[in-house]
Order: sequence, then structure tokens, then C-alpha cells
Amino acid sequence: MSAAPKRALIVIDVQNEYVSGKLPIEYPPVQQSLANIGLAMDAARAAGIPIVVVQHDEDEQAPIFARGSHGWELHPVVADRPRDHLIRKTMASVFANTDFAQWLADNAIDTLAIAGYMTHNCDASTIVYAKHAGFTVEFLADASGALPYANAAGSATAEEIQRVFGVVFHSNFAAVIDTAGWVATVREGRATQRGNILASNRQARGQV
Repeated sequence: MSAAPKRALIVIDVQNEYVSGKLPIEYPPVQQSLANIGLAMDAARAAGIPIVVVQHDEDEQAPIFARGSHGWELHPVVADRPRDHLIRKTMASVFANTDFAQWLADNAIDTLAIAGYMTHNCDASTIVYAKHAGFTVEFLADASGALPYANAAGSATAEEIQRVFGVVFHSNFAAVIDTAGWVATVREGRATQRGNILASNRQARGQV
């Protein structure tokens, strides 16, 4: 029988900038994802799973996440709950120029459960790096979120971004699961299972 996963819950950039600031999360609705983030943190604490809270820093003159500003501050859903480790980062990936990898090694963590913002930026960067570094990764799809983009390459709604990234994650990089399902697996000490590229493509072509 395989050993239970040695999980940590990684709560990325749940800061006011994404709730009442200049980058409001649109999909899933931010109040819904905030409630699920709180639920995941409470479940992790009850199960003895360590919680890492991540906060993005920019310099004091930056237009977003300016250190010391209201937008930079952690949202109360996260700030008012206990945590085991706080990481302040300046790049998208939680691994970049931080002590994250060493903390994971020191705590013998093999499975990262990712929640927080944004799905397509800091979550994605962390998930891909973690997969390449040999970690099992879980992505709590309804405890995360996206916002819309439009630029020279085109445009996409928040729902499109959230959906497409989730499909891609589950094909190779992470097991995509909702918070209720994740809480159940935690309580039962089970692992989650991601898909794979071949199966994902075959299913899309109706070849299952």
C-alpha cells in the first residue's frame, strides 16, 4: 500500500489587489474563490497539513502590489488564519529567488496543493516548475481565479483563461480538483490523479 501524500497547501498572492484593487479576479467570482481558500486552509490545519502563504512584493512606487499599500496587503481571509511559513516573492514562480525549495526539502514535502491567484500567472509558473522538480501537484480550481486579458496577441475572458489553463494543467502538470473534493481526499489520506496528454487528446477526439 502506498504511503499517504506528504502535502503542503500553498496559498499564492491572496492580496487585496485581486479583490478591491486594480486587478479584480472575475472567474470564478472572487467571493466564491475566497470562501474556498478559507475552507482549504481550515481543512489543511485540521489535517495537520502545513500551510505556506505567499505574498507578492513590488517596490513602493509600483502601480500594483506596491509594498506597504492596501493592495499589497494579504486579504483577511488569509491574513486572519494561521500559517506555517510566509514567503515574499518578486517574480511569478514561488520558487524564484525564495527559500521555498529549501523549506519543502526541510519538511519532506512531496505534494503541493496550489490555491490563490492568478491561475494563469503565478499559479501556472509555480505548477510547471514544481512538476519539473519532481513534485506531485494539485490545483484547487475553485480556490483560484483569473481575470480577462486583451493585448496585441488577442483577447480572452476570465472564464476562458481559467478553463483552458485547468484543462492543460490536468493533461500533464497537476491534478485539477475542486475544494470539496480536495478536502475529502485529505480527510481520507488519498492521493489525487492527473490525466495525461494522450488520454486528454483522445477524449477530445471521441476516441475513449
